[in-house]
Amino acid sequence: MRTKSFIAVAASLAAFLVLAGAVVAYDRGQDDKIAEGVRVAGVDVGGLTAGEARAKLRRSIVAGLQRPIVVDHGNRQWRLTAAEAKVTTNLDATVDDALERSRDAGLIKRTWRNLTGGELHASLEPEVTYSDRAVVRMLDRIRKRIDRDPVDAKVDIGGSGISQVASRTGLAVDASSLHRQIRAALVDPEGARRFAAATKKVRPKVSTEDLAEKYPAVLILHRNQFKLTLYKNLKPAKTYDVAVGAVGLETPAGLYHIQNKAVDPAWTKPHSSWVPEDERGDIVPGGTPENPLKARWMGIFDGAGIHGIDPSEYGSIGHAASHGCVRMRIPDVKELYDQVPVGAPIFIS
Repeated sequence: MRTKSFIAVAASLAAFLVLAGAVVAYDRGQDDKIAEGVRVAGVDVGGLTAGEARAKLRRSIVAGLQRPIVVDHGNRQWRLTAAEAKVTTNLDATVDDALERSRDAGLIKRTWRNLTGGELHASLEPEVTYSDRAVVRMLDRIRKRIDRDPVDAKVDIGGSGISQVASRTGLAVDASSLHRQIRAALVDPEGARRFAAATKKVRPKVSTEDLAEKYPAVLILHRNQFKLTLYKNLKPAKTYDVAVGAVGLETPAGLYHIQNKAVDPAWTKPHSSWVPEDERGDIVPGGTPENPLKARWMGIFDGAGIHGIDPSEYGSIGHAASHGCVRMRIPDVKELYDQVPVGAPIFIS
């Protein structure tokens, strides 16, 4: 009986050893195979050897990553190749990782899974790197060709009147969105790699429509014609007869702006040769007969301004007769005063 028991045990042990050896041999035969259910970047590599997996991934992933990025705008086109973008991927390391995961389970569990067609259910993503500096250089090239600065509307005020420069709307590439699209495409082997460069309009700070509101009043004085023209919203509204500075005391020429305004202004006698030395600096109250500045005052530059005169001096209108100021009849200067704000430009030719 003991002999029979010994023989049975020995037979069982031998069978176990044979089975164990078969399991080990089978497992070793699976050393270079990736478990079923493993996917790399969405590509099924289950059941493949490492070499087979690399070949398949190069066909499906690397080939996709090598496609150039193309950006269109109108009839213009820009390309960014994978070489320029320095696109690389750690495909070999990812396959090695897939093999390691396939071998992670114990011997028995691995063998059972392989024999029964079980799956590992692992999804791996290879790391894709690229040069963002190359992307930015491409964006710079695109912007250089497409971007257009807006042009503000402006006026040219001169002796011939007022001429306008119309505004122009600018154009700008939506570089932030395009940057995101390109970066996403560079790491996606199956994604779209051709984009239209989206643009947005850039409004000028001052449009042609805004210009008239910016210049509610402009004055142009022609000294040799003794004419002062008021422009309202850049259109001629009314022309007044005036007197200007006499020879040697000329009304200053150039572009100025109304500096200050006053009703019945006081007059400070200037430090000029035509004022007695002992009176220079004296202040003559406004509205008095001795004050030559009648009714209204609009300062221009260095003591010169526009003001009304006593009716007894209306004969000087149409002549170079003042000490540098622009003389107007009282009704005219009152009418003009109410329409011209401080800061309004005045061009004197």
